Amino acid sequence: MTAVEHVQPTGAVAGYRPERTLRLSVELRRQFKRRRTLGVLIGMVALPLILIGALQLGGSDNAQANSRINLVDVATDSALNFTLFVLFATTGFFLVVVFALFFGDTVASEAQWGSLRYTLATPVPRMRLLRQKWYAALVLAVGSLLTLVVVALVAGGIFFGFDDIRTPVGVTIAQGDGLLRLAGMLGYLVVHLLVVGALGFWLSTITDAPLAAVGGAVFTTIVFAVLDQVDQLGSIRDYFPTAFDFAWTDLLQTPVDSNDLFRGVIQSAVYIAVFTVLGFRHFARRDVTS
Repeated sequence: MTAVEHVQPTGAVAGYRPERTLRLSVELRRQFKRRRTLGVLIGMVALPLILIGALQLGGSDNAQANSRINLVDVATDSALNFTLFVLFATTGFFLVVVFALFFGDTVASEAQWGSLRYTLATPVPRMRLLRQKWYAALVLAVGSLLTLVVVALVAGGIFFGFDDIRTPVGVTIAQGDGLLRLAGMLGYLVVHLLVVGALGFWLSTITDAPLAAVGGAVFTTIVFAVLDQVDQLGSIRDYFPTAFDFAWTDLLQTPVDSNDLFRGVIQSAVYIAVFTVLGFRHFARRDVTS
């Protein structure tokens, strides 16, 4: 039997299947071994504990000092209340950095290490490599968010007890209903934060510097958040990717006002699709030399 007989008509070696290269489990194992991943997970566990310490240290005087009613005022009423406060405190920046980090580090880090071209020469098809890395980033980002919420619920229950949600305006939501609404909030946040992730993903296919991709996604989000405060821009602000950052809090209303939630999901989905397509399009044409 000659070597030629081991080659398929497509030119590939017999037994080679593109769909079996770089499995998601393999990519996830690689990512979990990185200090970046471990650092983020440790931060997700530590942050709720730090916030509990801050609330305990501050006592109850802080809520009285602020005449505006907000989630901070009811953060210590129950585990669910504390979890909502943690989400409220982290939505604007902390979670933005986490999603930008996992997605912006996907391709750029491989290029920086000089291993990208060797991975493609394994051979792993370009589009499969990019798709698997996108999925891995999604799993890690969502997993980090869930870790934050689970730790907040458990720690909040230990310190503040498991009880119903009491909203800042005095409305009480039963625990079962509150957990369902919390699940809806997390679903909305994942979709909304994926806009930052998809932007970081696109930038990661353009640059060989992970910091540039991550920093570019975070900086762009901050710029839009600042511009969102400029009243003179009027209705233009409604089309910014940060326009409906806190629309998930509408799920605390009774009855729920879903207008902003629906628009936030649709608008985020459009941004995610555009940035992701741009990332795949650029990487398909990119001359990989590193």
